[in-house]
Amino acid sequence: MGQDLLQKNVERGSVTKASTDCEPTMDEGSPVSLITGFHQDEEGHWVVSLSCGHTQHLRHQPPWQARPWVLDAEQRQRRIGQAFACGWCARGAVSDTLGR
Repeated sequence: MGQDLLQKNVERGSVTKASTDCEPTMDEGSPVSLITGFHQDEEGHWVVSLSCGHTQHLRHQPPWQARPWVLDAEQRQRRIGQAFACGWCARGAVSDTLGR
C-alpha cells in the first residue's frame, strides 16, 4: 500500500563537520553553501551534500515538492558547485558532530 502523505516525515540531522564555507550572502543574509555531491538515503530519496558539512533531502513528490531534476543524473551533476541555501545553517543548527 502507499505511504500516508499526511504523516509527518521527521528528518534526522545529518551534519558532519564544522566549516566556514556556510556564510551569509551580502544581499539576503541567509547562509549559502556549495553543492559538493548527492547520494541516496536508505529509502532511495536523494540527499544533497554541502560544503558546510550539512546534508539536506531533495525530494520530488509533486504537488508538494516539485524537483524533477533531482531524478536525472545529468541534471544533478550540473548542479555540483552551485550555491545552495543551507537550511541547517539558517537555523543555526548545533550538533555534537559539528563541534560548534
